[in-house]
Amino acid sequence: MRLWRALLYRLSGLIGPRMVVGFTRYDGVRLPRVRVSNMTRIEHPHQLMVDDNVFIGHFNLIDASGGLAIGEGCQITNYVSLLTHSSHDALRLYGAAYLDHREHVAYLKKPTVLGKYCFVGPHSVLMPGVRLGKGCLVSAYSLVEAGDYPDFAVLAGNPARVVGDTRSRDEKFLAAHPELKPLYEAWAHD
Repeated sequence: MRLWRALLYRLSGLIGPRMVVGFTRYDGVRLPRVRVSNMTRIEHPHQLMVDDNVFIGHFNLIDASGGLAIGEGCQITNYVSLLTHSSHDALRLYGAAYLDHREHVAYLKKPTVLGKYCFVGPHSVLMPGVRLGKGCLVSAYSLVEAGDYPDFAVLAGNPARVVGDTRSRDEKFLAAHPELKPLYEAWAHD
């Protein structure tokens, strides 16, 4: 069954970009509300832990080789790279001899974590070892370096820095639509 789904996913690329609704994690758990583009590349799916209600748009690289967790309700737009390993420092150090060695100095492999309801804007790169708290927003074209980022942080730049708090954005919507407050608080205060 897993092989059949993988084959169908790859063949769907022949008809162009489209969203595939429903996702089965490597552990066999079916997530009916996850949407993943058929044009997104997921490497090492056995190391990917994704929760339900996640959106992963077109033309992304999802590298889970070092362990990747994507929390409930996250949105990963288009042309995003979520990384859990990096060899660029090691390649520079070893040069042409890189492939002649097994264990490399400066080869980085760290898990990356996106908390619940994070948003990652287009053309952003999250380096290995990024840990976003819940409710974070990564602005378009940002390079997020390894580190822990607080809940509700707005990150922007290259390298990305905390430039705001998503709760200030949410306050105006919650004031205008108080019926949403219990839904928001259900995940924001857990």
